[in-house]
Amino acid sequence: MEGRLLTVLVCLVSTVAIVNAGDPYFFYTWNVTYGTASPLGVPQKVILINSQFPGPNLNSTSNNNVVINVFNNLDEPFLLTWSGIQHRKNSWQDGVAGTSCPIPAGQNFTYHFQPKDQIGSYFYYPTTSLHRFAGGFGGLRVNSRLLIPVPYAAPEDEYTVLLGDWYTTGHTALKNLLDSGRTLGLPNGVLINGKSGKVGGNNEPLFTMKPGKTYKYRLCNVGFKSTLNFRIQNHKMKLVEMEGSHVLQNDYDSLDVHVGQCFSVLVTANQAAKDYYMVASTRFLKKELGTVGVIRYEGSNVQASTKLPKAPVGWAWSLNQFRSFRWNLTASAARPNPQGSYHYGKINITRSIKLVNTKSMVDGKLRFGFNGVSHVDTETPLKLAEYFQMAEKVFKYNVIKDEPAAKITTLTVEPNVLNITFRTFVEIIFENHEKSMQSFHLDGYSFFAVASEPGKWTPESRKNYNLLDAVSRHTVQVYPKSWSAILLTFDNAGMWNIRAENWERRYLGEQLYVSVQSPEKSLRDEYNIPLNTNLCGIVKGLPLPTVYT
Repeated sequence: MEGRLLTVLVCLVSTVAIVNAGDPYFFYTWNVTYGTASPLGVPQKVILINSQFPGPNLNSTSNNNVVINVFNNLDEPFLLTWSGIQHRKNSWQDGVAGTSCPIPAGQNFTYHFQPKDQIGSYFYYPTTSLHRFAGGFGGLRVNSRLLIPVPYAAPEDEYTVLLGDWYTTGHTALKNLLDSGRTLGLPNGVLINGKSGKVGGNNEPLFTMKPGKTYKYRLCNVGFKSTLNFRIQNHKMKLVEMEGSHVLQNDYDSLDVHVGQCFSVLVTANQAAKDYYMVASTRFLKKELGTVGVIRYEGSNVQASTKLPKAPVGWAWSLNQFRSFRWNLTASAARPNPQGSYHYGKINITRSIKLVNTKSMVDGKLRFGFNGVSHVDTETPLKLAEYFQMAEKVFKYNVIKDEPAAKITTLTVEPNVLNITFRTFVEIIFENHEKSMQSFHLDGYSFFAVASEPGKWTPESRKNYNLLDAVSRHTVQVYPKSWSAILLTFDNAGMWNIRAENWERRYLGEQLYVSVQSPEKSLRDEYNIPLNTNLCGIVKGLPLPTVYT
């Protein structure tokens, strides 16, 4: 126990100097274990955090210091990432293989991060192996500070709704399938907060509402490959926030939530006092899968109607819904100034990068990648190799070109790292030549999703960009045989992951890292490596480099 306490104290000593002393600290201890649950009615081994599946909701406020001591009681290494948290100047806390050595079995590590100048709905999950397929995920909400106005009245209560597809096969067996070159196939079902409901069954309510009151539901797709359409019987949803941005408040009967995305909606209990079904069903798969969960009006003993609202058909509907999302230019997010005071559409693009997702067989096994390169994680995390000035021993920069070949038929398996100049304004085009749906995420940043269109991107496509009120977010979908474009300033120094949110594709190489280095080597731009950082690979046992000042 003394050793564990020392670990926490060392972490705190190493990080207090890098944060505003006026921002409060919140401490958590998480025990990660295996357990047994039956999400789809079949007992299976799952990953629990503090004996919970899904894990505990993490409730924070802008600029809070979040300190989480994670004890890995599994039989293999483990890491957690905080999807959508930008970790300003602090990629050390990002919890992916390119930045961090995993927590060894039987040991602990203390994460310390700040949702600096952020608000919104997010989630956390494991990035090691296929642990995400066993659980270990949970909701993460960042509330606005009291001094910052929110563009809607305070709700009666807030609920986290974690949606996701699910496999009844254990994560180890699924990993063995992928390692052998095979695919996972279709999932077995859909969960809402780790449970699967049955229409007309004896379902305990997941949430309760008082008649006449308005509630905030934070929806996140924490699944593996399926876009999910979410709807509530007889109730409209007013969309108010998306991945950290306030949006224009439109009402929707249903919402397509793509993998890795989070929405916040307001729902008013303005119907007859009874039970109502929430419905989540897959989109764009050969076979539709779905589930229900019950919302109960307080005092009700009337069961929900068995007639469910239907899901939309086709992806044109989904594309049009994406086009209806608009940034709320007059609302303040985490800072006092309005969101629209940042005029991204007037900044000159200094670099354009096209990323084409690629699928091919390598040595008889299925692999995925970008621009002909299938990423493979290294024993020494990329960030550590770079920080210790040993990058050339671990990886090469810029093994892909900004403009890929017109036709890519083969894949090279190697670390995929792009070097992007600090504080440059960059355009990234995700181009999908396949018939399947794609969803992509960028760690460390939010970006402006300015367009999504069918066909192939050309420079003429820029005429259709939304350069006024595209939503600032961290995940963007790409429809079959289509492209999506994002714009952002790479002003957050560190090593940051761009990845497919389809976890099968990500595990088999459809990801890369962006190295953003400040030429100043200064604390103004990036924090020093925390003293409690695990060292592994070729940097294990080495003294830490000279600290930034």
